[in-house]
Amino acid sequence: MAAFTVALVLVVAAAGLLRWRRPAWYWMSFGVTLASLRVLVRYASVMDACGLTVPPSRWRLALARMANRPVPESRPPRILRLRPTRTGLVLRLGLRPGQDAFDVAAASDRLRHSFSMYGVTSREVRSGVVEVRMTGYDVLKRVQMPAKVDTRPMRVPVALREDGSVHYRDYRAVPHALTLGATESGKSVYQRNLVAGLAPMDVALVGIDCKQGVELFPLARRFSALADNPDTAAELLDALVSRMEGIYQLIRAEQRITAAVPDAEIAADIWDLPDHLRPVPVVVLVDEVAELALFASKDEEKRRDRIITALVRLAQLGRAAGIYLEICGQRFGSELGKGITMLRAQLTGRTAHRVNDETSANMAFGDISPDAVLAAIQIPAELRGLAIAGDSTGGWHRIRAPHTSLRQAVNTCNRHADRTPDLPELTPFRPELTATAATAVPLSKTAPATA
Repeated sequence: MAAFTVALVLVVAAAGLLRWRRPAWYWMSFGVTLASLRVLVRYASVMDACGLTVPPSRWRLALARMANRPVPESRPPRILRLRPTRTGLVLRLGLRPGQDAFDVAAASDRLRHSFSMYGVTSREVRSGVVEVRMTGYDVLKRVQMPAKVDTRPMRVPVALREDGSVHYRDYRAVPHALTLGATESGKSVYQRNLVAGLAPMDVALVGIDCKQGVELFPLARRFSALADNPDTAAELLDALVSRMEGIYQLIRAEQRITAAVPDAEIAADIWDLPDHLRPVPVVVLVDEVAELALFASKDEEKRRDRIITALVRLAQLGRAAGIYLEICGQRFGSELGKGITMLRAQLTGRTAHRVNDETSANMAFGDISPDAVLAAIQIPAELRGLAIAGDSTGGWHRIRAPHTSLRQAVNTCNRHADRTPDLPELTPFRPELTATAATAVPLSKTAPATA
């Protein structure tokens, strides 16, 4: 008996230590079993307390009266499946007549407290079926991406959602995106994950980094073109517009719309072309869009209008030509001048890290989801990398990218440098990879220059 007591104490102590230091290990070893039993035992009473039951139907009441039996109890949704995952539980429910998915979504917070889970979200799978995802611990506190992810061409796993699922950046589904974030909000880490995920793919990377290239030029071995100032950026964007027009001519030449051509072979974008004719898709990363929109003279204003016009044209017409925009910035508002709102309207994907003002959050989500605006301005400063991701459908999620250092991103880009395509239109903008001798620069006017 004493040995059993000692063993029990050791198990409880080990479980408590794992829950404190390694919540993922605790969940896989102890938590998933306890949570499953808790859900199954409490299910009927919790659903009744949360208002997710329906009264018995008339024929059941009539049958009970005829059989002289007690009045039947209210019925909760049917449990179709209970599946444990590495981060929580997935509960698939069959709704009763008179219930809808909004009832379950509205009761998510009450379900979280009743089942003692960290988070509960729900989504409608099909008519009459709702999937409830429960997380057993804070998966965004220490982000660990699963070992196996669903990778496809132009689909990059970049972050983890609060429900434990993987957040993908799918360029085929969402061609263009806007990423906002204040200084030290985690925006650069998100961008590194994106570049590291695209590096092994057959894609051309084009960068515009007006901070003299400090963010993107360390990754230059995997970039087909880079610009580090607004003047070069204007020429680079004009070259991309010319490439887009040339690709459209190629698609037109290969359409051959006749009665003998099957419908599935009629080309409307580069993905409908044969493999040997398909141009390499291009992802354009703009590190700080505000630097492209600011001006202080008439000449700079003309350059600014030229840049914004080219970005709008690429956002409106670039998808079919395989040119995708990834625009990042600390601030994105209408005060950046004409054309900014038009550009925003073409950016379907929206990701907002911590922002310094509500106006930036409104520019990201105000036209698609007011709830996402409220969630974006509530991100605490100490949680770097936490962001709100949404799209034009109005749906949004809390996400957090795994921490990727600049060295890790550089190593990934160097390892896949042989995949960097050489595009003739962008040859003048190919980054120079030759090593140059470091020049000592004095830090102040009085500091002596070192030889």
